[in-house]
Amino acid sequence: MKAIPPAKRLGRIPPYLFVEIDKAKRALRERGIDLVDLGIGDPDLPTFPEIVSAMQTACADPATHRYPLGRGEASLRSAFARWYEARYGVSLDPEREVLVLIGTKEGLGHLPLAVLDEGRVALVPDPGYPVYQAASWLAGGEVVHVPLEPELGFKPDLERLPRKAFEAAQLLFLNYPNNPTGASADPALFQLAVNLAREHGFLVVNDASYAEVLFEGSRLSLLQSGGAREVGIEFHSLSKTFNMTGWRAGFAIGNADALTALADVKSNLDSGVFTAIQRACEAALALPESRVRGQVEVYRRRRDVLVDGLWKAGWRVPRPRATFYVWAKVPTAEDSQAFAARLLNDARVVVTPGVGFGPSGEGYVRMALTAPEERIVEAVDRIAGIL
Repeated sequence: MKAIPPAKRLGRIPPYLFVEIDKAKRALRERGIDLVDLGIGDPDLPTFPEIVSAMQTACADPATHRYPLGRGEASLRSAFARWYEARYGVSLDPEREVLVLIGTKEGLGHLPLAVLDEGRVALVPDPGYPVYQAASWLAGGEVVHVPLEPELGFKPDLERLPRKAFEAAQLLFLNYPNNPTGASADPALFQLAVNLAREHGFLVVNDASYAEVLFEGSRLSLLQSGGAREVGIEFHSLSKTFNMTGWRAGFAIGNADALTALADVKSNLDSGVFTAIQRACEAALALPESRVRGQVEVYRRRRDVLVDGLWKAGWRVPRPRATFYVWAKVPTAEDSQAFAARLLNDARVVVTPGVGFGPSGEGYVRMALTAPEERIVEAVDRIAGIL
């Protein structure tokens, strides 16, 4: 039987990085090999029990068993608006400026279909989360990589970009706190992005999925910038903050027109977040901030164990200010894939090669702090043994 070829647009997209890493992990584990997994950023800590309890109660209510159509439960959108204002001092209209998502990845994936015309440009951070690029290509857009400059603390130098890049753009993706580098933004960067978007007529997007995993500095939102509501939206996730990666729940906030366009795409392609999960999300947003800060301290200790241990082993690894990732230069002459493969096969430690996040990621690897301290100590010992 003749094979059915995929659509040509898929040919532009490389295999999804984490799927390929998972294949390699499974092959070794099937041979009984013990791996310390610092690869995918999937929290190993359990979902807070109050959230689980709220979900159990909601699941028993038959009213939650039907299609959850629309922009999300009004009570949840209001709860998120209160949560957001308490943290960032910015008030949102829950009816027009808050949209519930089936996880932030889903919203980011659908956004270019809503606001990016065929042949127009999406400005994508490099290195960056692969979904920004893939979603833009799938929507028929063109991608221009915006390098994150190490000497600027892995922030883009937007003032050095050619004017024609902004004139062709309909989207600028930012991501702070940043995956994969662990960098933080500053108010000046966000304000500059907003000013450029207002001048050239594109939408600026900040993926703030790691906003609550902050070790140093103050919380920062794109929507705190002057004029941001005219040209900007921001994505927030419950996955990393409340250990809810498998639950698939997040929010898009900001410019009402952009959110309406995204909601229109979603209404044609999905049916929303299960209502019981939405009720559980309300329980998450009602938790005291101290609970989340306590969890961040767990990541801080893990960060210090990993960074201090690798320094003792001779690998000069920077200490991130945010997220649960450590982004480090490859300490040998190998490229990122070769070094990651050697760590996997010789040290039995899983890390992510930086090239999977874009051309500027070559020469780096990313390590996730999503393993218990004792396993991180084990990882350090194993890595030290092959450096």
